[in-house]
Amino acid sequence: VFGHRPGDPIPLTLSLGSRDLSHLVFTADKRGLRLGSPSEKGEITFTATLPDGTQVVKRYRISGGSYWMELEVEVRGPSRARPVLHLYNHPLKRSSRYIFAGPSYYTGSELEQVKLSKEARRAYQGPLEWVGYGDNYFTATMVPLFPKGPMEVRIERMGPGKLVAIHLAPVGGGGERMEVGLYVGPKEIDLLKPLDHHLSKAINFGWFDVIAKPLLYALKFIYRFVHNYGWAIIVITILIKLAFWPLAHKSAQSMKTMQRLQPKLQKLKEKYGDDKERLNRELMQLYKTYKVNPMSGCLPMVLQIPVFFALYKVLLQAIELRHAPFMLWIDDLSAPDRLMIPGVDIPYLHGIPVLTLLMGVSMYFQQKMSPSSLDPNQARMMQILPIVFTFMFINFPSGLVLYWLVNNVLSIVQQYYVNKFTD
Repeated sequence: VFGHRPGDPIPLTLSLGSRDLSHLVFTADKRGLRLGSPSEKGEITFTATLPDGTQVVKRYRISGGSYWMELEVEVRGPSRARPVLHLYNHPLKRSSRYIFAGPSYYTGSELEQVKLSKEARRAYQGPLEWVGYGDNYFTATMVPLFPKGPMEVRIERMGPGKLVAIHLAPVGGGGERMEVGLYVGPKEIDLLKPLDHHLSKAINFGWFDVIAKPLLYALKFIYRFVHNYGWAIIVITILIKLAFWPLAHKSAQSMKTMQRLQPKLQKLKEKYGDDKERLNRELMQLYKTYKVNPMSGCLPMVLQIPVFFALYKVLLQAIELRHAPFMLWIDDLSAPDRLMIPGVDIPYLHGIPVLTLLMGVSMYFQQKMSPSSLDPNQARMMQILPIVFTFMFINFPSGLVLYWLVNNVLSIVQQYYVNKFTD
């Protein structure tokens, strides 16, 4: 996911004020650093001397079993220019309406995601917990550790290759020492949470974050028992469906009653169509007689929408699903569903999206079974939706398609029960 400038061993460089040090030769204090176990820690120091006698020291502290390391920069000698760190990235992914990919920073109270397609650069001064570059699965992040106090951040797009540069420095004049934590790795909540510094805020599910994070924990909890994220998705979908069963059942009953009342409603509209006030009174009396509220069919659906979209975002972004197998031909729940046929190459698809097609079929039958009070023209328009959704989901992660398919099947079962056993 993360590229860097050609020739740089890592996408991080250092300057003193406006003086670029990226081509300065540093000498290491040891030939190498070998960490024998995940718990072992080590340190390696690089030193270089400028023509004016200023000595620049870069000291890395590394843990064997972690994506976290610490970098201390120390300036000794006549130069009083402040050290500035530069994090570079050649984006391999672009933001979409579903996933943000790009630079962001957390101020301690607010997450700012910088969309450079709308602006060429962004500058910020003030409290800072971290700044970095990420997509839905990975992040490269700098965490200021010393000096404590406000920091200066500049984010800009550079050159024709759309290289993104993040510049970090303490606010104010020169300083002899600067220390940052560096996290370059997966956006996995179990790894980021223990590191503190609010790094888990890098996992952002948008407006539904407050619901999505608990759902992510629930998905991981279920996985501990079933040892398969595909089955974990099925289990959590069933649990959510059961939690909302009473509301959904009431909604389905209300819609069925409203469908039975359609002939009576139509007669009232024909009889009192020119008298709106009388028509409204008659409609209210009809609803009262049959003990139905026309809004009761919509309210339960509205209450389910935040949970629905929160889980949708989790399944779209969770790194836990990356390369996670389910069963049969589905060996990566983060990749589109494709059943490959030896010797057959389907243009654009390159395989059969079996799960996606089943989802479209289930949506069609769900729609056919659900009572509707729409007029014939609107009903015909709704019949197109399964086809539209099938095309929309063709390149979505198979884990997300699996969730939608299971949810549709459960909705069909529920609607069958309502149609058969309720009046």
